[in-house]
Amino acid sequence: MKLSDFKNWSIYWEQLRTALLDPKVDEASLEASLREVQEKMPVPVLWLLGKTQAGKTSIIRTLTGSEAAEIGNGFQPCTRSSRIYDFPTDGPVVKFLDTRGLGEVSYDPSDDILYCESKAHLMIAVMKVADTNQTAVFEVLHRVRQRHPEWPLLIVQTGLHELYPSEVGHINPWPYNDQPLPETIPVALKRALLAQRCITDEFPGFAPVRWVAVDLTLPEDGFEPSDYGLQALWQAIESLTSFGLQNLLSGDKEIHDLFARTAHQHIVSYSYTAAGLGALPVVDLVAVSAVQAKLLHSLAVLYGQHWDKQTISEFLGLVGAGMASGYVARAVGRAVAKVIPFWGQTVGAVWGASASGATTYALGKASVYFFTRRKDGLNVDRDTLRKIYADALESSSTILKDRLRGKSE
Repeated sequence: MKLSDFKNWSIYWEQLRTALLDPKVDEASLEASLREVQEKMPVPVLWLLGKTQAGKTSIIRTLTGSEAAEIGNGFQPCTRSSRIYDFPTDGPVVKFLDTRGLGEVSYDPSDDILYCESKAHLMIAVMKVADTNQTAVFEVLHRVRQRHPEWPLLIVQTGLHELYPSEVGHINPWPYNDQPLPETIPVALKRALLAQRCITDEFPGFAPVRWVAVDLTLPEDGFEPSDYGLQALWQAIESLTSFGLQNLLSGDKEIHDLFARTAHQHIVSYSYTAAGLGALPVVDLVAVSAVQAKLLHSLAVLYGQHWDKQTISEFLGLVGAGMASGYVARAVGRAVAKVIPFWGQTVGAVWGASASGATTYALGKASVYFFTRRKDGLNVDRDTLRKIYADALESSSTILKDRLRGKSE
């Protein structure tokens, strides 16, 4: 199937305009389609296990940039004693499995462990470095590795500052990956780190075991930076998986603003959903346009902007209908179709998936610039907005191809 055989993108643009200015969507049908897509699209699951107060929630909070209270409210039970956290909630790009604190009195984790084994893509054990009794955690890890010798294992040592001498702060640069550990690390902390690490020397299995030492605190705790060791944690996760999670959750390296980071996570989520809808032969561009309309509305709410007909018309006029034609075929059709040439039933389905996801991603990124300028009372430059749109179309292939490749496999 040639690109010339696809529907004219001016039709898509008109459908998006209609979805925004005169929404007439069967919400129940759309929600059903969204659920179907989200169930079929692969979502990485990180399984965190450890003792109570080991720092599992702090890791989730730091990786996602989400507030601790929001995380606590977002967990849903998946077994009698385990919970799962979808992030973002309305279209997750990652799920966190949390097992009840190991070693608790009268708690037998056997059933929970078997359940989590069936769902997880990466096992992350969390140990507070000052807690020398990690027998319950090591026993579980040993059993799991016996059953799954091919599974990589990431062990995160937390609470470093609890073993700092008084008046001592973090050591910079972060030194905890050096072999041997340098003499600059306080003696008590170094001894505790090595005591935990030596236990895994006799672990079964042939997959790698990675250790990372972090100190993830709240700003009011007085330790700078509060996300000490975060980059090393990201590097370890990326080395053991092919999820590209740092890109999914954090966006480009220059994204530090909480608004922009939160917006990025929503944009990625909706882009995956649109990609899934774009590949379903029974769903046309009307549903994709409805998804994009929902994304733009949610971003407007995030930035506190009135998303009325006047604002919508201004945004569409600045982006320009011409942006939807041609560029998608050139930038996305080639980039993604080469990676997964037989995903779905036809090459056309692949192109539809990649194009739908890419335009959703680009619209979201362009709208963030639009809403940010309006929130700050500044003029929106048309050329800058269109460049953001075009650049996002091109960069979207990097984010989408791994997710779509996972679907094809």
